[in-house]
Amino acid sequence: MNDAHDIEVLLRSRIPVIVIETHEEKRAVEMFIPLALRMAKPVFVWSITQGLKRVDIDMPPQKHNIDPDIVIGHIKSSSVPAIYLLLDFHPYLNDPKLVRQLREVAQAREESGDTVVLISHDIDIPPELQKYCAYFSLSMPDEKVLRKLVVEEARAWSAKNHGRKVRTDEESMEMLVRNLAGLTLVDARRLARSAICNDGAISKNDIAEVMQAKYKLFDRDGVLSFEYDVAHFANVGGLRKLRHWLEQRKSVFTSARNISGLERPKGIMLLGVQGCGKSLAARAVAGMWGIPLLRLDFGSLYNKYIGETEKNLRQSLKTARVMAPCVLWIDEIEKGLSSEEGDSGTSRRILGTLLTWMSEENEGVFIVATANDIESLPPELIRKGRLDEIFFVDLPDAGTRATVFAVHLKKRNQDVEKFELDKLAQQADKFSGSEIEQAVVSAMYAAHAAKAALNTQHILDELGNTRPLAVVMAEKIQQLREWAAGRTVSAD
Repeated sequence: MNDAHDIEVLLRSRIPVIVIETHEEKRAVEMFIPLALRMAKPVFVWSITQGLKRVDIDMPPQKHNIDPDIVIGHIKSSSVPAIYLLLDFHPYLNDPKLVRQLREVAQAREESGDTVVLISHDIDIPPELQKYCAYFSLSMPDEKVLRKLVVEEARAWSAKNHGRKVRTDEESMEMLVRNLAGLTLVDARRLARSAICNDGAISKNDIAEVMQAKYKLFDRDGVLSFEYDVAHFANVGGLRKLRHWLEQRKSVFTSARNISGLERPKGIMLLGVQGCGKSLAARAVAGMWGIPLLRLDFGSLYNKYIGETEKNLRQSLKTARVMAPCVLWIDEIEKGLSSEEGDSGTSRRILGTLLTWMSEENEGVFIVATANDIESLPPELIRKGRLDEIFFVDLPDAGTRATVFAVHLKKRNQDVEKFELDKLAQQADKFSGSEIEQAVVSAMYAAHAAKAALNTQHILDELGNTRPLAVVMAEKIQQLREWAAGRTVSAD
C-alpha cells in the first residue's frame, strides 16, 4: 500500500476534511510535506502548544494563531489555498461554535481550495461534519519490512556487543516477524529490540513476552483478557473427537503461508452440560496450537450509553485481528446475544456487528464460542458457514471420569497409585468434571480436619454426600441432550 499516493488522491479529489486516527503523528505529518511540492500548496501544522506553523519550508510558528477558534478563523479568511494539519483537535469538536466554523470551512472548499486534516489517536466526528469527511488509515508494515526491521535491530545489537552475532533459527525468526504484524514501525522496532537485548537471541521463548507486550498496546477498555500460558490439551479428560478434529487442522491454521486448496478454520461452538469442561477445552485449543488466548467478556462489553457497547465490541474484534494468530474465546455467548425487552436493540446490533466481522477476512483468529443454552441463540449465528462445527460436551464416561480424578489428584501432589480410580469413577456416575474436582477438594479438607492422609474413602464419602447437577436438573439436561442428538458432533 502506498500511503503517499492514496492521500494525494484524496487531496486531489477536493475532499474538505480528512480524518486520520493514528498514534504515529510524526509519520502522518511527514507524509504531507513532499505533497506540498507536487501540488504547489503550503502545508501548515497546528497544535495547542505551538500554534500554527508552516512545515514545507522552515518558518517560525505563529503564536497568535494558537487558540482553536482563532486558527479556524484564520483558515476561513486565508486567500491562499493550503493544507492544514490540526493535531489533537478532537477535544474541541464538542464546541458547537468550532463545529459550525469547521462546517463553513468545508462548505467553502470549492472556492478556497483548503483541506483540513484532523490527526489524533481517537476522533469522534460530529454528525454535522460527517458528510464532508473522508477517513484514512496509515498502512501497517508488511512482512518484508518487519523482517528488515528485525535484521537492523540484530545488527545494531551486534555492533554494540563487539561483533557478537544474535543467535536464532529460521522458525523463531518467522514467528517473531509474524507476531509483530499489526504494529506500527515504532512499536514493532521497540518490541524486536527488547526481544534481542534480553539475551542476544531470538528464540521461541521470546514470543510470549512479545505477545503480552503487544496486547498491552491495544488493551484500552479491559473487555478482553489475555492469557498466553494456556492449559495444555493433555489436561483435558476425554473429548477425543474434538482433539482429533483440532489436530487435523493445526498445521493449516498455524502455517504462516496459505496451503493450496485449504481454507484456514474459522472456529467452533462448544455446547454442553455445565461443568463438563467447555471452558477448559477453549483454553486448551490455544495451548494445543501454541497461540495466545483472548477471552471476550460480554459482561464487561455492555455499556449503559447507547452506542458504546457496539464500540467496545468493534475495538475488541480489532484487537483480536491485530493479535492474530490467536484464539478468541467468547464465553457463554448466549448471554450477550439473547434479545431481551428493554435493551434498546443492543443485542441485535451486537449480533450484526459480530456477523459482519465473521464474514470478513479474519484469517488468524479462531473463534471458540461456548454456550449452555443454544436454543436461545439466533439461528444466523449457528448456521453452517459461520463456524466450522458445533461440538456437544456431555457428561464424562467412566474412563474419562477416572482420568479426571487422576488429573486433579496429581495437580494436588497426591500419589495416584494409592487411589482406586475405577471405584471412584463408578461412584461418580453422572458427575461433571468440575463436580469431580470439588469432590477431591472437599475430601482433602475432610482428611486435613481428621489429621489423616487423603485416601479413596474420603473421596467416596464426599461423592455420596453430593447430588450432581445431572440429578438435580435431570429433565433439563435430558432435554439438552435430545436437542443435541443429530444436530451436533459429540466431542468425545
